[in-house]
Amino acid sequence: MPSNNILSNLFVTLYNSEARRKNNCVVLPTSKLAIEVLKTLQKYEYVGEFEHIDDKRGGKFKIKLLAKITKCGSISPRFKVKKDEYYKWELMYLPAYYKGILVVTTNHGVMSHHDAINKGIGGFLIGYAY
Repeated sequence: MPSNNILSNLFVTLYNSEARRKNNCVVLPTSKLAIEVLKTLQKYEYVGEFEHIDDKRGGKFKIKLLAKITKCGSISPRFKVKKDEYYKWELMYLPAYYKGILVVTTNHGVMSHHDAINKGIGGFLIGYAY
């Protein structure tokens, strides 16, 4: 029985595949939010190219791994973060101030907490990677 939480499934699959030193992985099912999260991870070079395959059964991603992820995960429940509170969450989820990203969903789309700080906006934490 596949998990209902698509994001958590995405992060767990990425982490496990990286831990086994695989070059790529397949994640299913997919969602629009998961696509945006992957684009954010790709922007920060945690994952390489990815392909969305619509098989009429929820779809799947083929993701090229770059061996850059030490740890990643989804954050549940999705905590609301004000624009000046990111530091507190960095301490909780990331190993060091300059290492890793928190993935945030905002009313401007999905982005890393670095982008959100630069734009001066808050949002909901949905995951992290370093």
